[in-house]
Amino acid sequence: MSEREVRALFARAYGGEPCVVASAPGRVNLIGEHTDYNGGEVLPIAIARRTWVAARRGTGERSRAVSAAERSPGEFDAREPVRTGAWWDYIAGVVSEMERRGLVAPPAEVAVWSDVPLGAGLSSSAALEVATTLALLALAGVAAERREAALLAHRAECEFVGLAVGIMDQFVSALARPGHALHVWCDTGAVEHVPMGESVLIFDTAVPRALRGSEYSTRSAECERALALLRRRYPELPSLAAVSPEELSGVTLPEPLLRRARHVSEETHRVRRMVERLRSGAPVDGSLLIASHESLRDLYDCSSPELDWFVARAMRAPGVRGARLTGAGWGGCAIAVGDEDALRAAAPAIAAEYEGAFGRAPRWWITAAAAGASVAGEGASGGA
Repeated sequence: MSEREVRALFARAYGGEPCVVASAPGRVNLIGEHTDYNGGEVLPIAIARRTWVAARRGTGERSRAVSAAERSPGEFDAREPVRTGAWWDYIAGVVSEMERRGLVAPPAEVAVWSDVPLGAGLSSSAALEVATTLALLALAGVAAERREAALLAHRAECEFVGLAVGIMDQFVSALARPGHALHVWCDTGAVEHVPMGESVLIFDTAVPRALRGSEYSTRSAECERALALLRRRYPELPSLAAVSPEELSGVTLPEPLLRRARHVSEETHRVRRMVERLRSGAPVDGSLLIASHESLRDLYDCSSPELDWFVARAMRAPGVRGARLTGAGWGGCAIAVGDEDALRAAAPAIAAEYEGAFGRAPRWWITAAAAGASVAGEGASGGA
């Protein structure tokens, strides 16, 4: 269905057929929030919602892009793209990074179709970047492993778009396997596929959360300052996530830096405990999800009344094992994990009560751990 939609959009915009169609999923993070850019560990899954990119070689020196979700088409220099602040920067950023690596990105005609919600914390940007990377590499005749595609997409967001994010979003979008969470060591880029067979309710609070306008950059800077101060005591400390809770108890940091560091340290340990549990074949430990949410609320100050309401309400529903905000916070989405039938039974009532409490109509979806990026005709990825 989605491939057909993007092909139809391409035909309307440019006439004819694309040469390549690639897709990549959004994600939710089961646990490990704000640890990725601090050198910690994360445990996301790909969701059953994807971004599709259709492309073919264009003519002239400029690339063009259209999106079903955007009113304005984009156009940029195919050799020296310049950041504009527009939606097509995510595409132009991939071109810029390809050129930086000595890979000649041909002028291209690009169409984008997606059912990954925008601004909800489900990594719509990484899905677009990864799908674009695979499509443009294919146009250029470059064979690339999914890991390399993820790294290229990640650098496009950091260096061109200008948002200093960790590698989690691009890695899970590129490397995920069905029925598995992806355990990522963000300091080394090592990954492990961990069995995860439970269903996840994604609940969009309908509170917009644009990272550029949020406190994300502030938190990143606070963590950098905390790490610099900790290195006075522990000179060999490689990252903020590497500090143990015991080591933190032996130093004095000003607020709010101490709370930020405590969250990152304790959250990294929660990821490890969850991975050990899933490796053994046990279900998700809901108490770890609740502890994660409380830490994000109290130590990292990135929750919201709507997110807190959902977590409390979801935990009263039969069959729900755990709940927490997911993504950067300050709005966007939360998740609840449990049995699929229980989640489907609970979701409509939770949504109706939420709208009555906050005057906003939420969106919700049930997902299982889904496949990573793919190029049409070669099947889903999932290779590391």
